[in-house]
Amino acid sequence: MRKIILMMSVSLDGFFETADRDISWHLVDDELLRHLNEQFRTMGAFMFGRVTHDLMAKYWPSADQDPDLSAEMVEFAGIWREMPKFVFSRTLTQANWNTTVIHDVVPEQIAELKAQPGGDIALSGANLAATFMRHGLIDEFRILVHPVVLGQGRPLFAAPDVRMDLRLKGTRTFGNGVVLLHYSRDGA
Repeated sequence: MRKIILMMSVSLDGFFETADRDISWHLVDDELLRHLNEQFRTMGAFMFGRVTHDLMAKYWPSADQDPDLSAEMVEFAGIWREMPKFVFSRTLTQANWNTTVIHDVVPEQIAELKAQPGGDIALSGANLAATFMRHGLIDEFRILVHPVVLGQGRPLFAAPDVRMDLRLKGTRTFGNGVVLLHYSRDGA
């Protein structure tokens, strides 16, 4: 059975973006992108909230047409375009780029998606992650902690009103100071 893996970046103090949605402080260099591309190549789908999907859909469909883009970013653009995507939104009726719109998180429907053949599913978006956590739908957490303290912003885990005991599966430190924390749920 496929796993749902939350993959998000956070500041050292736990924020995934500033209050005005700025993520320019994310330290994504070629080494980190190579690692992420290795992970994403084995995935079977991406799941996004609408805001994250809109951000991705504005840039990645044609990003690789920029001659100044690194080879790693060109590779990710191709992965993003080809990967099946699910966007959770109550307002969207359709989306492009191999994307299926789902209006609500229904645990039984998510279980059906997980039971389908293919690679694991990468989940992104803090609000969507909170909903998935409430339903016990996240199997693994791969959190990239960036060496910056923002002081304020939007926290990744904003009182999800659940407790989850996690097991550390591994860590990795990148040359730019970003640290990957990889956890699984007990019994996952």
